[in-house]
Amino acid sequence: MVDPVTIGAAVGWGVSAVGWLASPIVSRVLNKGFTHLDFNAPEKLKILDTQVLQLQRVMEVVDESTYRVRLEPLLNKLKSALYEAEDILDSADYESLRKKIQDAKPAGRSKKLMKNLWSATTSSPLKDKESGMPKLQLEKSLKKIENAISDACKVLEQLNLPGVSNDDQRRADATNSHSAVTTASPPLRVIGRDQDRDKIIAMLHEKEDQCQANTVSRKGYSVIGIHGIAGSGKSTIAQYVYDHEKKYKEEKMEGHFDIVMWIHVSQTFDVDSIFRDMFEGATGEACPNFNSRNVQKEKLEDKLRGKHILLVLDDVWCNIRNTRDCEELQQILPLLNVGKAGSKILVTSRTEDALVALGAVEERCIPISDLDDKVFFELFMHYALDDARIGGHDQRKLEMIGEDIAKKLKRSPLAARAVGSRLRLKPNVEFWMREKNRDLMNDTMGALWWSYQYLDEQVRRCFAYCSIFPRGHRLKRDELIQLWVAEGFIKTSKPEEEMEDVAQNYFDELLSASFLQLGGKEQLYRHEREVDYFTIHDLLCDLAEEVAGTDCFRIEKGCTGEAPLDVRYLFVGTYDSAMLTEKISGFQNLRTLIIYETIHDKSTECNDFANMFTMLTGLRKLRVLSLRVGGLGPFFIPDCIIRWKHLRYFAFRVPPLIKLTLPSAFTELYHMQVVDFGSCTELAFASGKDMADLVSLHRLVTGAVVDFPNVGRLKWLQALLLFEISKKPGYESHQLKHLNKLQDKLEIRGLENVQTREEALEVNLAGKEKLRELTLRWSNDQSCSSPEVQAEVLDGLCPSRYLERLAIANYHGKTFPSWMMGDEHNSSPKNLRKLTLVTWSQQGPAPDLGAFIHLHSLYIYGCSWDGLPHMENLTSLKELQIVECMNMQLLATLPKSLEEFTVSGCNHEFMQLCNDYWSNRKKDGARLGRCAEDGN
Repeated sequence: MVDPVTIGAAVGWGVSAVGWLASPIVSRVLNKGFTHLDFNAPEKLKILDTQVLQLQRVMEVVDESTYRVRLEPLLNKLKSALYEAEDILDSADYESLRKKIQDAKPAGRSKKLMKNLWSATTSSPLKDKESGMPKLQLEKSLKKIENAISDACKVLEQLNLPGVSNDDQRRADATNSHSAVTTASPPLRVIGRDQDRDKIIAMLHEKEDQCQANTVSRKGYSVIGIHGIAGSGKSTIAQYVYDHEKKYKEEKMEGHFDIVMWIHVSQTFDVDSIFRDMFEGATGEACPNFNSRNVQKEKLEDKLRGKHILLVLDDVWCNIRNTRDCEELQQILPLLNVGKAGSKILVTSRTEDALVALGAVEERCIPISDLDDKVFFELFMHYALDDARIGGHDQRKLEMIGEDIAKKLKRSPLAARAVGSRLRLKPNVEFWMREKNRDLMNDTMGALWWSYQYLDEQVRRCFAYCSIFPRGHRLKRDELIQLWVAEGFIKTSKPEEEMEDVAQNYFDELLSASFLQLGGKEQLYRHEREVDYFTIHDLLCDLAEEVAGTDCFRIEKGCTGEAPLDVRYLFVGTYDSAMLTEKISGFQNLRTLIIYETIHDKSTECNDFANMFTMLTGLRKLRVLSLRVGGLGPFFIPDCIIRWKHLRYFAFRVPPLIKLTLPSAFTELYHMQVVDFGSCTELAFASGKDMADLVSLHRLVTGAVVDFPNVGRLKWLQALLLFEISKKPGYESHQLKHLNKLQDKLEIRGLENVQTREEALEVNLAGKEKLRELTLRWSNDQSCSSPEVQAEVLDGLCPSRYLERLAIANYHGKTFPSWMMGDEHNSSPKNLRKLTLVTWSQQGPAPDLGAFIHLHSLYIYGCSWDGLPHMENLTSLKELQIVECMNMQLLATLPKSLEEFTVSGCNHEFMQLCNDYWSNRKKDGARLGRCAEDGN
């Protein structure tokens, strides 16, 4: 069995090399490049993939050897050549996009005709006719890749390294080392886990009816899970609970389990072996050899039938991508159905996904808690000095040194055990002092490396990228996903799959495996809602930095190290102009530049920013540029921005009330996916151009109302806060038809310019399933369209069934749409939570809101009805507001669920009815919030 300490020593350059080589970037770039050159891509890749696999294997054993000196330059050449080829192919994609956009315009069509006539008589052997790509340049770049791989393999032939050719043995060693992290044998002492222990024990001893209320189904057993990163103490706390329940059983205490079993599962498990272990655990006898699994299962069921059972499944690995493993594990669960109701399964895993796959509900998936510094020091010293006989003076010195060592271990129980156990072997001051000054963290990285290597290759790359952010940085889910997509880390071969959705899956995988941790909630600036933020444990930050290698770097306050010249992803926490001119502008391979500190322009003419952009445009390979600016403005982005043809994520966050002017060249950044102007409230183009040419645009963030024609060309657009339909070309209702990726909220104005139900159907609101909030607004001018036309239009504007918040303003139609009346309408928003109706001019009865039985809030402002809608069936309604509805006379029967009732600006008689209703509800003992009259 491999010691985790020795495995941990392997984490370093070799890990970085393996992680990078395993990334699909290698085969993806080669495949695309060979295809462009009309080569036999599959045949070439077959040879190269075999060689790359050899390289991956050898990197795992050369980290601390002399062979690294020979292999590292070759790997760096390979990496540079791959990035170079990727840039060439990206330029080709840019040219293809440019041609398509230009050819689609009227002027472009005539130019295309002339160009076709010219190309019929002339040709270039060096350029692809469609993309304009220099084929010779690409061919040279791909040749560099082939040569680098070939040269590395020649070195490997000479090295004859042990373990390289025996892949099965290597995998076995990895499995054994991973299994060694946890053990079923009880630790000498458990420290700092009382709260976790008590919570789990309380769940184990819940009554049968409590269990059923917290399980996925009405099975006779329930599942409780503990999850956390490798070495965080999951198995320790499970063992603690297991020993506690064994003692309860032996002493026949109230609520004890009749059978208590411990099964160590691990990643490479075998169901037959688990059945054997369960038989032995249930009977205390050796398991006989049965003829088949079915016989074995039947005999085991006989032993479990009618018994109150606790089964502990330790170290479960269940990759949601590998359904076979999950299905195999699930064969174990039905065995507990023969037991007494209230039986339990306690599962430990590195991922929450595995717990859910085995039937645990979210409330019963317990993340292992972190230890505070005091408790962690006690734990560390338990492993390092417990029961050691040392003189008082030396004891105090060792405790002082131990305190310094414990701080280095960053509250990792695995680190406490590995380092403390080694120090325990030699408890003298000189030895401890020497060890204190070494990099002890290398001795604890093995367990995390095991978890890391089971992540998908693309997920690994996304995790490594996180190393550019400072420790403790509050990561936002959406921002991180957008950055990953912009960097090209997210790829999918399925046309129906969106890159953001794939990236979301990657994020969830990292979260489930505890590589990311939920930190809390943070208020978004300019937004009403709070968002979750996430952090990365310090120990995992160390791992991310190791696997990222020289690709990622941070410049922070107090940073003494120099960024390598070949750095590709750079985070700048503290900024000065000298740094920009002397350092950053020299990083020619840079793909990401995030300057986090606000850059203040002291010049009234913004010369500082013009100079800054001029210097930065030398970084031709940028995919991501993020800046935060301050000053009085106005701000002008210069035309030289066109040099960033690879740019996909551009954040130039401007304070509110400041004008920002964009150059016409901005619309030629055809790869652009995310544009973030922060709180900017005034946005303009220098030459009257618009953003419709940015056909790759996914998100546009700004405090300004962005008004540009032909928005329908932006098929990938996910954020559009406002669209106003008008009779001007480029603003027709059909512009929204194919924008079905829109998310969050949308307001549609100018509905008086929609004249038929057919035009309304072209908006295709039912197809915009990711919208959560929608506002439909007509003009206040009632002469713009007739009530009959408005009724037809509203009937054709049926929102998606997934809509949560809907507002309809200035509607003058005399009938109500079928999707609002409770009629059978498949796509109507039946799960609507909030409905706002503003200035509806129909007199008489209010609409029936029967379709919206899940409505939580109803706001009625300035409507002309003589009574409220029928609301008895709205049994989820909590809040009702009625404002300035002067014709209201009748108070309908209101649902008993109502908690807040606000009435203001209505006629006196109606308001009196409302107050009487509220008073009677209080007399009946209802727990109510408020009933406000005229704001009181």
